[in-house]
Amino acid sequence: MKRLVILGGGESGVGTAILGKQKGYKIFVSDKGSVSKKYKEVLLNNEIDFEENQHTESKILNADVVMKSPGIPDKVELVKKLREKGIPVISEIEFAAQFTDAKIIGITGSNGKTTTTLLVHHILKKAGLNVGVAGNIGDSFAQQVAENQYKNYVLELSSFQLDGIENFNSHIAILTNITPDHLDRYEYDFNKYIASKFRITKNQTTSDYLIYDADDEAINNWLKVNKTRAKLVPFSLEKQLEYGAYIKDNNIIINITKDIIHMPISALSIKGKHNTKNAMAATMAAQLLKVRKQTIMESLEDFEGAEHRLENVAKIRDVEYINDSKATNVNATFYALECMDKPTVWIVGGVDKGNDYNDLLALVREKVKAIVCLGLDNDKIKNTFGNVVDIIVETAGAEEAVKVSHKLAERGDVVLLSPACASFDLFDNYEDRGRQFKEAVRNL
Repeated sequence: MKRLVILGGGESGVGTAILGKQKGYKIFVSDKGSVSKKYKEVLLNNEIDFEENQHTESKILNADVVMKSPGIPDKVELVKKLREKGIPVISEIEFAAQFTDAKIIGITGSNGKTTTTLLVHHILKKAGLNVGVAGNIGDSFAQQVAENQYKNYVLELSSFQLDGIENFNSHIAILTNITPDHLDRYEYDFNKYIASKFRITKNQTTSDYLIYDADDEAINNWLKVNKTRAKLVPFSLEKQLEYGAYIKDNNIIINITKDIIHMPISALSIKGKHNTKNAMAATMAAQLLKVRKQTIMESLEDFEGAEHRLENVAKIRDVEYINDSKATNVNATFYALECMDKPTVWIVGGVDKGNDYNDLLALVREKVKAIVCLGLDNDKIKNTFGNVVDIIVETAGAEEAVKVSHKLAERGDVVLLSPACASFDLFDNYEDRGRQFKEAVRNL
């Protein structure tokens, strides 16, 4: 009986434990922190051996295979010891993929992956396909492989999940964009992060597809130097393409099958240039899976978007409140500010992952009337924008940030939470930050 050790008792860890047990592995789950009540109940109900608040090396270093949760960096001593012993350390998606024959649509990128994942899933579901959605969102991929026999999966894949793959493959891979993010995990080397994202295509064959942003410099540079066996399917807002998706006269044109799609950008339910790109990528994935043009176009018109991503919360005294808590890097916040067409009170800050705020200067100068800081260390924000914005206020929580913004905003303004940072200094995660923001707005 093979011994599967799982590091991390969260969503991916517990899902892997359920699948591993079903497939006859001897399981041990180890979490350095505490395991939440919800997951503890699942482990106890399934009679799975686990420990919390420690890693007992003697119970870990005897594994045949180790599944490491994406939040644990490779440079941790325990992971190094496992690798020195030649024990494979893989991610949940690598472990689960070997137990399903489903078609996989894998989606990665620095920004836009959640929206694109939800949009592809929405279109395929509307088309009547038997489809699950997993990866970075929803129930873990492993648990779904154990409990449902979906014929297709749409997976949102982070670079950390891709770092732990060996044989995993997506029939259709989507690469939305690559901008500097998580550089703290890649020795502050952008090229290492780019290589990590491109692992999504490493096992693709000539019958697979790689859908990518042809306007993205990092992607184009990688493709010039490296080879993939997959068929390349580009999309662009800047140039007309003979094959792929592009814009002409404010229409999206998609030219990858005999059935050419023409759709006005104005018909899309999600707004902004970045969402036009997300819609192009999702549409091409659906077309490659033979979904009818009519179904695709209807889906693009009635899709509701992701929670915490440019989500309209409320309008109070003619001031709009928008929750973009999912913007955990500068590029995501760039998109958000680009979409603002009213004077903006911008709530920003949190744990900085090596951010360069200079890219935002022009947009902030043009659109932002006041900055409300929401983090423990705001020096970089104050230094970058101090000469551009007259009002910069520091706050210590969502409620205070919303009250201050409410005082600063006048009729016709917008209050935008788009932090450009991780949330771990004051919140559990970006969802917690977004929910606290929404609650504070509703309590005004």
